[in-house]
This record gives sequence, structure tokens and C-alpha cells, in this order.
Amino acid sequence: MRRLRSSLAAVLALPLVLPVLPAAAQMSAIQTPTGPLVAGPSIVVDAQTGEVLHQRDAGAPFYPASVTKLMTLYLLFEDLKAGRIGLQDKIGFSDYAYNQQPSKLVLPRGYEITVEQAILALILRSANDVAVAVGERLGGSESAFAQRMTSTARRLGMTGSVFKNPSGWKDPEQMTTARDMALLAIALVRDFPQYYTYFSAHDVIINNVRIGHSVKFLDMYPGADGLKTGFLCSSGFNLVASAVRDGRRLVGVVAGFRRADLRDEYAVRMFDEALQARTGGNRPKVWQLDNTGGMPTTVLTDGGCVPARYDYPGEGAWVGTFPTLPAARQAHQAAQTALAKAGRTWLGREWIVDIVVGKQRKFATVIADLGAAEAGQLCALYQSGKQFCQVVQPQQLVRPFNNLWR
Repeated sequence: MRRLRSSLAAVLALPLVLPVLPAAAQMSAIQTPTGPLVAGPSIVVDAQTGEVLHQRDAGAPFYPASVTKLMTLYLLFEDLKAGRIGLQDKIGFSDYAYNQQPSKLVLPRGYEITVEQAILALILRSANDVAVAVGERLGGSESAFAQRMTSTARRLGMTGSVFKNPSGWKDPEQMTTARDMALLAIALVRDFPQYYTYFSAHDVIINNVRIGHSVKFLDMYPGADGLKTGFLCSSGFNLVASAVRDGRRLVGVVAGFRRADLRDEYAVRMFDEALQARTGGNRPKVWQLDNTGGMPTTVLTDGGCVPARYDYPGEGAWVGTFPTLPAARQAHQAAQTALAKAGRTWLGREWIVDIVVGKQRKFATVIADLGAAEAGQLCALYQSGKQFCQVVQPQQLVRPFNNLWR
């Protein structure tokens, strides 16, 4: 670890130049305690001075996935500050919003939430249905709101960002850069201090269901107080984060990781090294970095986009193994709905894994990170209806996962 820190410090000490880099530079090798791996762009910025303390391909484009919701929240905070909407005003769900792909809230049709609940659902659950509902409420339609998102990005100096929806759901034209996301994070802290504290909320209860935070960086890094993770197959695992140490606020962005745990570990090291990089104001400012243009690289294909390991301490409820990934995800949503109807306030996490036996490939659905009582109750409900369900312990969920074949 000492040798790793020294090598990273040496990299961070190099002068930061501002060339226009080719789009291919958006994925490159980085060092980790377990060896080199390929990941996407990254940046750390002093939020007060704008100084860039670390950057690697920070102007290269990537698919933002759910960090898109930071712009959705920026516009929601903007309307709150202007008095165009209130925290206790209600937001309903159109059929289009209700039918968004997970991650989303599990709500009955016709249910309304407050604006404050919407803020927390976007931050804690990264709820796609809520993002669309907010966009429709503030913009009249998803497309009109997306246009406002892009125009606001330009106003903030985010010259490499294009938004096509408020949720971050896959769209080949929706893209951003680490440079731009750092600017957005700084703007959220600077422009809305009265609302920024929502990013450090621990949980919220909506329709008697408790939703807890899932940004592990907040627990891993002392002083961390926000902001947001994102994941799509095409995007990989992304993080926009902020932390305060000794009165000094840093914001950082990492993108394009193939595993969430490696993303978080790298972010911790990146912040540590950047905190040691005290300067006299002679480093480039984030707004001086150039965006390179081009199109993002696809990090994971849909066929290869499944988790490689079970990262949760809680038990799992295995509810079946299915021939396609969409069918496996539908099973996950149905199981969460069953837990919510049973009065549970924690609905677990999605963990779907591909299994290959011979020439056959299937997808096993496990409702992950449940308590023993929750996992047991879910399987009892399924079994009472003559449906398959089996409680599995974390130590059982290791490759090659043949024990999840059926």
C-alpha cells in the first residue's frame, strides 16, 4: 500500500497540461492493490478554488447513468429556491413514469409523493420513476425537461454534457464528462446549501417502506457527505462524491469501472492523495480543462453485464433462474412488490447473476442484503403460493453459482 500511495502521489505531482485528448483515452489502465485494471475518466477538484488536484482524461465523454439525477435535482432545487414549487407539494406519476425500468419505487397506481420525498427517493433509491415524474412536473414533458437540463448545463459551463432524460436511463446521445460533473457538484454545494444536506440523509419512509442510502463511499470515507452513484451496462460504475476535511471541501468523479467495490476503493485513494496535494493556487482550474468531444466507450455489453460477486452482508432470497435478463429483472421487481405488500420497510437489493452450464446460459434472481426475517418471510410467501423461493447465505453465493441453476 505504501508503494501504491507513493506511485499515485508521483502521478498527482506531475504538471497538469490541457491537451485535447482523443476519445479513445476515456478508458485507460490504473493501479490498484490487486493489480492494474482498466477504468474511465476521473478528477478531483478543490471546491472553493476550482483547482484540479488530480485528473485523468477528465474531458473524455462517458454515459452518465444515474449521476444524471444530479442535474434533475439541481433543477428541482432551483425551482424550490425560486418558489415555483414547495417541499410539501405533491407529485403524481403518469403511466409513462410509473412504467420506468428499475431502480424505482414500488408504489400503487395513483399514489402521490411530496417534493421532499421525491428528493430523497432520487438520492437514496435513485428512482427512475420519480426522476421522470419530477421532469414531467417541472417541464411538462420528459423531452422538454431534458432540453432544460442541457441548457442549464451550458449555463454552468458543462460544455460536454447532453441530456435526453432526467433518470439517466440508457440513451446513446446522453453523455457527460468528469470535468462537467465536477462543475455540477460544485454548483450544487454553492447554489443550494439549504438543500445540499439531503445528500447525507440516511433513510426515508415512503408508503411505509424504509429506503436507506446505498452510496458506500459515504460510509467508507471520513468527511464524505454526498453525492451520487450511477450504473448502466454501457456506463459501468460511476461516482460523483464530495468530502470535507479540515475545512477543505473536495469534489471527485470516477467513471467506467466494471465493479462497484473497485470504484469505491479507487475513489478513497484518489481523495486521500488529492488531500495531500496542497498548492499555492498555481494548478489549472476545472473550468480551464477542455472537453474532448467524441462518443463514449461502452464499458460492459448487455450480454456481459452481470455481477461477478456478492458484495452484501445480508441474506439473499433466490426466487428463480430465468432464460433472459429481462425476465430475471421482472422477477426481482415482483419480489420487492411482495415484500412491500407484506409491510416490510426494507426491500433488499437487486443481484442477478449469469450462470453457464454446458452451452446453456440462464440468469438467477436473488433479492440481496435482506435480514433473516425478511428473507424468510418472502420465501414463506412464495412457497405458500406454490412458487419457488430459497433463502441463501452470502457464503453460498460464489462462482461458478451452479447451486443457483434450476
